[in-house]
Amino acid sequence: MNKPLSVAAIKEQLQEIQTLEDQRWTAIREDSRKGVQAAVKSWERNYQLDLALKERQIQMMAFEEELKAKGRLAIAGIDEVGRGPLAGPVVAAAVILPADIPFLPVNDSKQLSAKKREQLYDQIMDIADVGIGLISPETIDAVNIYEATKLAMMQAIANLKQEPDSLLIDAMKLPLPVEQQSIIKGDAKSVSIAAASIVAKVYRDRLMSEYAVQYPHYGFEKNAGYGTQLHLAGLDAHGITPIHRKTFDPIKSMLRGQ
Repeated sequence: MNKPLSVAAIKEQLQEIQTLEDQRWTAIREDSRKGVQAAVKSWERNYQLDLALKERQIQMMAFEEELKAKGRLAIAGIDEVGRGPLAGPVVAAAVILPADIPFLPVNDSKQLSAKKREQLYDQIMDIADVGIGLISPETIDAVNIYEATKLAMMQAIANLKQEPDSLLIDAMKLPLPVEQQSIIKGDAKSVSIAAASIVAKVYRDRLMSEYAVQYPHYGFEKNAGYGTQLHLAGLDAHGITPIHRKTFDPIKSMLRGQ
């Protein structure tokens, strides 16, 4: 009689099993050992979550599929991050996913963990045409954050390798002669916009972590320039840096009081 596989070996097998049709699944499921049954329950939970994410992706491809049916071949999803912070640039990303979009468990970047965003960022950068737009605090102060956001988005589009024939944009219209749709909460409704949301978020977070080395008293690596208690305490103790937005309070008031 063959000696049964160890619980550890079965857990390794479960990591390889992708479908309920896998012949190994039936045998593993019938193994009554507590350790195996716990691993089976964990696999089943992850399997159901995976199915739900795949179904969600199908739903999030509705805008893209509609455009493809019209013959659009280069559909760019566009989103930005960094409108609200007191410091740092506003960053936009434009993403053209391949025609056969692989499974990407994307969502609004704010709904994902930092680890998951990093993983998806690498996946998206590997398979997609990506353009980044970055508008400095000085320009934000000069033109206002709304106009700076549009500039960042247009810069991101210009930095794509190919010229898009349709734009899906999160809650914005751009003065460009390209077919476009403005989608409210688009990062939760379009796979292309969600991908752009993740790219922009990770790109900006990494940039702010670099600024944290240069300006170590504000917690930029944790707050990405938003007005947290640590950031505000840094402003009180160490003053304003060159990357702070001078038209945003409390910086605006601090400058007025000098």
